Amino acid sequence: MPGAVSGHSHRPTTKASNKPFKSRHSTKGALRNAAKGKVAEERGVRKTPHQQVMSKFDRRNRNKQLQLQKHKEHLQETSIFAGKDGAPRNVAVIPLCSDGDATEAIKSLNASIDIETEVPEGAFRVPVDRFKQKLQYFPLKRDLTACLDAARVADYVVLVLSAEEEVDELGELILRSVESQGLSTLFTVVQGLNKIESQKQRLSVLASLKSYITHFHPEQDKVFSLDNRQECSNLMRSLCSTTPKGIRWRDERSWMLVEEVKFGESTVLTGVVRGKGLKADRLVQVGDWGTFQVEKITAASLARRKRGEEGMNVEEGAEEILDQPTEDRDDLVDLAPEEVRMEDDDDDEMNDGMTTMTTSKKGVLLDDHHYFSEDEPEAYTAPKKLPKGTSKYQAAWYLDDDVSDSGSDMEEDDEMEDDEEEEAARPEDGEEGLAGYAPTEAGQTEYPQTEGGFIQPDADEDAKQLEAFRKQKRDEAQDDLEFPDEIELHPHVLARERLAKYRGLKSLRSSPWQEDEDRAYQPEDWERLLKIQDYQASKIRASREALVGGVAPGTRVHVYLKDVPATIQQSYNSSQPVTLFSLLRHEYKKTAVNFLINLSADAAAPIKAKEELVIQCGPRRFVINPLFSQGGNTPNDVHKYCRYLHPGQSAVATFTGPITWGAVPTLFFKRQVPGSVLNEDGEPVSNLPLSLVATGTALPPSTSRVVAKRAILTGHPYHIHKKIVTIRYMFFNREDVEWFKALPLWTRRGRSGFIKEALGTHGYFKATFDGRINPQDSVGVSLYKRVWPRSAKQLDAPLLDAAALQQQEVDEDAMDAE
Repeated sequence: MPGAVSGHSHRPTTKASNKPFKSRHSTKGALRNAAKGKVAEERGVRKTPHQQVMSKFDRRNRNKQLQLQKHKEHLQETSIFAGKDGAPRNVAVIPLCSDGDATEAIKSLNASIDIETEVPEGAFRVPVDRFKQKLQYFPLKRDLTACLDAARVADYVVLVLSAEEEVDELGELILRSVESQGLSTLFTVVQGLNKIESQKQRLSVLASLKSYITHFHPEQDKVFSLDNRQECSNLMRSLCSTTPKGIRWRDERSWMLVEEVKFGESTVLTGVVRGKGLKADRLVQVGDWGTFQVEKITAASLARRKRGEEGMNVEEGAEEILDQPTEDRDDLVDLAPEEVRMEDDDDDEMNDGMTTMTTSKKGVLLDDHHYFSEDEPEAYTAPKKLPKGTSKYQAAWYLDDDVSDSGSDMEEDDEMEDDEEEEAARPEDGEEGLAGYAPTEAGQTEYPQTEGGFIQPDADEDAKQLEAFRKQKRDEAQDDLEFPDEIELHPHVLARERLAKYRGLKSLRSSPWQEDEDRAYQPEDWERLLKIQDYQASKIRASREALVGGVAPGTRVHVYLKDVPATIQQSYNSSQPVTLFSLLRHEYKKTAVNFLINLSADAAAPIKAKEELVIQCGPRRFVINPLFSQGGNTPNDVHKYCRYLHPGQSAVATFTGPITWGAVPTLFFKRQVPGSVLNEDGEPVSNLPLSLVATGTALPPSTSRVVAKRAILTGHPYHIHKKIVTIRYMFFNREDVEWFKALPLWTRRGRSGFIKEALGTHGYFKATFDGRINPQDSVGVSLYKRVWPRSAKQLDAPLLDAAALQQQEVDEDAMDAE
């Protein structure tokens, strides 16, 4: 188009084309200015300085070295199983169904690689020449204690399912317990699959069993059939070649599966040392037998056939002493000596001072001071509202009616502290949970200070109103969930005597806790408990000490125990697994131990504090009555006591027992009457005498951690006049009001106030708040006392009684037949 054609123009001849400047000679500043903030593309650019200086050959060499290092670590992990003197691989075979047979499962596995051997009771070895390994089987019955002990020291756990029977309640309890205590490499097999004729139905059964086991262990992608020779052979190959992943808390200690027990002058346990080196100076925990000292450790080589001779001539290896105790041996003293306690004279003086506290003091302890306890009680003077910056001398020149009613020049007394933001604070927790200052339309109104305007109610009428106020009765656990820590005083009980051990705190999280007030009530052996100043440093020191010395892992040894009771020989059963764990230094000494406890949201009922539970932590089991308290870190190390642990909640369980170093998984069992716990539909939750109610982890112990039990006294607003309220039903006599007068008041909606004066003789009092309160609001006061943990006892019986279970199964079969 002609209109779109532009005019012709010659190239200018005056522009000079100079040679461009070489950027490699530029300074860093010049390059930065030339870039003008632009960033080079990351593609093809080596990011780290190490990558920039490494050539392609160096990178290949580095990757090869990493591969060799990884292979070396793998060989080191499996070296304990290598060679003719290598340790056997421990295999625990656990049936989960009522028709499961661990003995037949082991025979099927051995037959798949042409090994024919008898399957005795207890642990036994089977050499696998095809893979040049040794397996040590332990066939188990459906016994919870035996399954836990065997799985604790097993390199591989084989779960036996049934193609015809479902996993019943006992099988699921065993599965959950074994999983929660820590589990090494797991395999799952199924028995009786050939009894199902239809091939399509077999696949359906396999899919159902796989879905069931992956619910607990998602990594289980294969369920082996014991009726298939090829699958059994593949499983044997995995058992002989797979590196067991191990259990962290177990591998930090020396442990052993006992193969043989000999009773005599000294009890001798024979087995292969695993984990860390076994030391004769450290104490050992032997199953549920207890904790013992080691006399000596000797070599226990296996019998071998002589070369060049026919027959079964054998020679026993010479019994060589490998380790003996030294002066550094741990003793069986769990408490500090008596010398660490305070002198008796000091104790007597302290106790005398504490017993006379209620008589010499005129008010409850609030933080670190007893208010209203001077020799000459001063007359109560109402605080004046003064402008900010007014001195004490200037305050004398202000009269009550000379201050502005607008409140704009008034001083706001706001002592709110910063919230810890760990969890939302409530008004009963103290200053953190209160609402802000809420000024009203007018200033403080005159309210009569005397009882001239107060009409004393009739005693009978007041008692009827109190009974109607408390007529709603609820379940104790449900009441604790809806109204935690609230208590109701009987009208004829003196609150100052009923709550003599209690004190007030302005803030549960930051107010100081005076421990001198608790010494009269602390347990007798509290001062003799182990006190740990730096837990992390002590834990690292004890763990590193176990890395050096001792009998090397993989060595078969005889361990001679000292002072084993004769009752153990009478109750010993060779078909039950016996385990030996070496305790770290100080792990026998008692202290105030803490455990994180998690109650599942699917739990049928809450757990009450101080209720008897059976705890398993590592290799030890105890019967405990724990205290439950809130977790977290607070500046004053004071934690609120929980009367109940409700489903879905977590808490810290505290009791007095031996220390455990590290975060060791913990199981909490509860003994119960079969069928006593009902669900929402009224059906029994469990028909077993024991149930796994919670799981947890060991936490750092502490004797300075204060577990404070809170008691909340609530009252009802009887008369409201702006910010001044008459309260009733909190106390029932005038003396109690005077005793607790210093405590701060709070309401459910966050208002705060204080007691102004007592009214009448029935416990009515006048209170002033920082804002208007709702007539439906309740007024409360918080009191605290320290509760002390109870001592744990060692469990000396199986978790589940086999005879009782057999009788229960017979009863169930009879009921089904009827």
